[in-house]
Amino acid sequence: MQTSPAAPRLSRLPVARLAFRPLFLLAALFSVLSMVVWFAFWHGDILLRPHGGLMFWHQHEMLFGFAAAVVAGFLLTAVQNWTGLPSLRGGPLLGLVALWLAARILMAFPMGLPGWLIAAVDVAFLPLVAGVMAQLVIAGKRWRNLLFVPALALLALANLLMHVGVLKGNALLIREAAYLAVLLITLVMVLVGGRVIAMFTANRLGLTRKPPIPALELLSLGSVMVAMLCQLLIACGVAVPAELQAGLLILAALANALRMSRWGGLHSWREPLLWGLHLSYAFIPLGLAMWALALLSGSRAEAAVHALVIGGMGTMMLAMMARVSLGHTARPIRTLPGIGVALGLMVAAAVLRAPVLVLFPQITHWTYNLGIIFWCIAYLIFLFHYTGPLLKARIDGKDG
Repeated sequence: MQTSPAAPRLSRLPVARLAFRPLFLLAALFSVLSMVVWFAFWHGDILLRPHGGLMFWHQHEMLFGFAAAVVAGFLLTAVQNWTGLPSLRGGPLLGLVALWLAARILMAFPMGLPGWLIAAVDVAFLPLVAGVMAQLVIAGKRWRNLLFVPALALLALANLLMHVGVLKGNALLIREAAYLAVLLITLVMVLVGGRVIAMFTANRLGLTRKPPIPALELLSLGSVMVAMLCQLLIACGVAVPAELQAGLLILAALANALRMSRWGGLHSWREPLLWGLHLSYAFIPLGLAMWALALLSGSRAEAAVHALVIGGMGTMMLAMMARVSLGHTARPIRTLPGIGVALGLMVAAAVLRAPVLVLFPQITHWTYNLGIIFWCIAYLIFLFHYTGPLLKARIDGKDG
């Protein structure tokens, strides 16, 4: 039986050689377009009538449109290095990307289709990513990386619960499932950040890396994991005392603050790709602490969530995409013009949208506007520099 000539042709396309290429590019572009729609909505202009309404669409798409694509692009690229086995590429990779894109189109333009069908298309993406990860990790016997598989599966569950909330008109379920997704993405950031930030810093600056303290590593990861599991119970309708969840979040905040203090972040101020990672990680303990205070005071956790989503997720993903895209296209790892500005804008957006908004609620309009504008400029700078490299072959002629 002859192999279709289309398969090798697709594999030769630079954009189809590794998952970071199409998914980083589309995620960055999608985040800008989403923010433009959200900015228009904030000013009274309805540019879309998406599935579930614009409020649901905004929170869902930043988590399962933007963030899920970046996480998938990173993990499906990294797993090849971890296992030494070829990752998804060619036609199968483009098929996965097409599924992600189809979900974005259906979420934005439901076209009268039943909600369950839109949900099915959208929810399918992460289980497929988890399946590929599981296959490669198990085949390569790299068991320490297996933890990403249940994290992706639970993220898919959070997505499903958000859709169930829309279908049932249950706003509380939507909110709690979104909170679960935020904590799961935070868990992934703690996992990945703990592996690479200290290493990148020591290697780049020629510092002696402090050996990790096993108990602190376990506490930093375990406390976030248990807090996430508590949120999973809440999303499933199980009552969890606010004091218990707040205590776990405070413990996670303290442990991760101590953990990152050992990574040499104070020495990284000359290197935007480094201080961007350190500052993004700093928003994890800040956001978790703000969340705990919100629980103890009986208030909503939106400001804390935005500290994690903009300061942690948005900033770390920008810094990681900028570095990974250089390394995996064989380009020198350096800060390209404007990337430092982009990372600074993301940090400023997070500060405005979280602690500043809590302290000065009377300037809500300005914090929202500036936060959106800063995000758009930051990711447009990324797209300006990286669209070409992501669409072109490696400069050393190698595959990948």
